[in-house]
Formats: sequence, structure tokens, C-alpha cells
Amino acid sequence: MTNDTPSTEQLIRQAVAGDADSLTRLLQEFGPDIERTLQINPVWRSMIEPADVMQVTYLEAFLRIGSFDPDRADSFTAWLNRIAQNNLKDAIRGLERQKQPQPRNRIKPPKFEDSLVGLYEMLEAGMSTPSRQLRRKEACELLESSIRLLPDRYADVVRRYDLECQPIADVATALGKSAGAVHMLRARAHDRLREQLGSASGFLDTEA
Repeated sequence: MTNDTPSTEQLIRQAVAGDADSLTRLLQEFGPDIERTLQINPVWRSMIEPADVMQVTYLEAFLRIGSFDPDRADSFTAWLNRIAQNNLKDAIRGLERQKQPQPRNRIKPPKFEDSLVGLYEMLEAGMSTPSRQLRRKEACELLESSIRLLPDRYADVVRRYDLECQPIADVATALGKSAGAVHMLRARAHDRLREQLGSASGFLDTEA
């Protein structure tokens, strides 16, 4: 009797090709081990749980599995672990800023349009190849369309925290997440917005 159970390598190739069931099986197999290895300083344990880190990590895995190269030396486990570690670092970084707030870095606009422009400028400053300076209307339209392309959880965090200026505790309560999870979601949302804005910048740079 033949064994029809696919190997890990087969599951990885199927996942990269877009098979969600294969990716789910991989995450179920390797995710718990990565979760157990996460080292969270006792200072932050009440605000970040390993499960928070892995929830965002699994979401990112689904969003980015298409870019994973199964033929490279890096293993799937190493790739997934790197995503988890980056999420944990971003959560701690956000919580550290929260303990020592820097008002100048917080967008507090009088109008919604101002918040869009402020967020656009903050994101553009972190892009490796920023687009040319946009007119106010262009920046608002481009950012609004980019936010609509985000996964719902990412978009919700950006709208509540960056655009509506809700306190992090209120955002966490509204989403049913820890403060650490909100910081992770926001960091990943900003990453994707920068990617989308960077892709759009090539077109914008060709305009007169």
C-alpha cells in the first residue's frame, strides 16, 4: 500500500503555488515549535503573548508565501521563524515607544485629510525609493486606495490609530487584541503600504 501523504517539500511547493490547505498544514506542523521558542522579557509578558505573535505571523505567511523560494538554502521553518522574530521585535519597539511617548511623532491632525497626508509623509520617509513629492489631493487618493487593498485587520489598525488617532488601549479593546498585537499589526500594515506606494511611485515619477 502506497503512502499518499505528501512530504514537507511537496507541501511547501504546493503552498507556494497557492494551495491554502498545504500552507495551513505546514503552519500547524511548524508553528507550535516556533511559538515555544519565542523568548519574551518578563517586562512585556502581560502585554505580548506568544499566541499574539503567531497570529500575525500566520497572517503574514499567507500574504507572503508566494515569494518564498523552495529551492533556496533557507528552510521554511527558518523563514517562518524570521517572520515571528520580526513581529516580536516590532511589538516590543512599539511598547517601548508607548512607555516614553514622543508627541511630535504622533499624528494629531484637525482634519481627516491632514491625517492622510501626515501618514503618507511618514511612510514615504521610510521608503528606500520614495516617489516625487505629491500634491495633497494625489497623496490622499493614493493612500486611501492603498489602505483599501490591505487585509481587514491591517486596515482597521491603520484607520483607528494613524487616521482617527485613537489611543493604543482603545484600539486594542476594539479589536479584541493585546497592545503588543496592535503594534505588530500596525508595523506589518505599514510595510505593505510602503510596498504599494513604492510600486505606484514608478508611475507617478513619469508624470510631468
